[in-house]
Amino acid sequence: MTVLRRVLTRLAIGIGVLWGAATLTFLAVYLIPGDTALLILGGPDARPTAETLAQVRADYLLDQPFLVQYGSYLGNLLQGDLGQSYRLRLPVSEAIGQQIGATAALAAAAVAVALPLTFVVAILSAQRAPWIRSIVSGVEVVFAATPTFIIGFALLIVFSFTLRWFPIGGNQGPAALILPALTLALAVFGTLSQVLRNELEDVLEQPFILTARSRGMRDLPVRIRHALRHAAIPVMTMSGFVVAALLGGSVVVETLFSRQGIGSLTLASVYNKDLPVILGIVLLSAAVYVVVNLVIDLLYTLIDPKVVTA
Repeated sequence: MTVLRRVLTRLAIGIGVLWGAATLTFLAVYLIPGDTALLILGGPDARPTAETLAQVRADYLLDQPFLVQYGSYLGNLLQGDLGQSYRLRLPVSEAIGQQIGATAALAAAAVAVALPLTFVVAILSAQRAPWIRSIVSGVEVVFAATPTFIIGFALLIVFSFTLRWFPIGGNQGPAALILPALTLALAVFGTLSQVLRNELEDVLEQPFILTARSRGMRDLPVRIRHALRHAAIPVMTMSGFVVAALLGGSVVVETLFSRQGIGSLTLASVYNKDLPVILGIVLLSAAVYVVVNLVIDLLYTLIDPKVVTA
């Protein structure tokens, strides 16, 4: 019953998050200067007539007050209609669907690199000699503090322009995915590894760890079987950070490596003031946050039943 109440509470909060994200984004895009009708018709170079502009404004309710436009959008949203892209002339769901596969593959590859790297480095470096911890900590700080596009540029210079091991960009083949995924993975690794290593060092001081070692268990099994389970909880709490890093980083990485995906679609939509697509992407991102946090909240009880969440 407690779990059911927790799920219902999280779902209610999630609906509020989705509504807030849709409202704030709608308001922000509404206030951006510029003639949306002119952008829909191709910009100033298209030289549309006054009658054509008036017809477009009437078709998209752009000549209506803010509340009318906002109410129409929420009404369509409740019916599952995200609207039609001004620029692509496609339903928003179709425009996002065409790009989400490339971004999902990029994010999955980045996670597949970042998480094993984080766990291996943290497990092997926690409570080691000071010089080892200093070197590892320095590397983590560098990756955590370096902007994603700098990491990407550095990888391009070394592995594409100099060694010519990987293509410069594009979506063709697994080789084109390696450098973009590694760029996102290194950006996430820096922060996650710091958190996990600090937690492991605290857990390794606990009495139950000393008890396990006194029974003759070797160091590595103690770290993996006993300490990691408790130290992993703060890392799971940071899943929201990981999702944000992947979604935000995909905009930079997909642009830098000339890849198709949600990031490139977001950048083009903002540039062209394609309100329906922007709102659709924001809602998708908010929905991913809600689902991830709900799953992590439920996983707490599996990892450590003593954990009490609000």
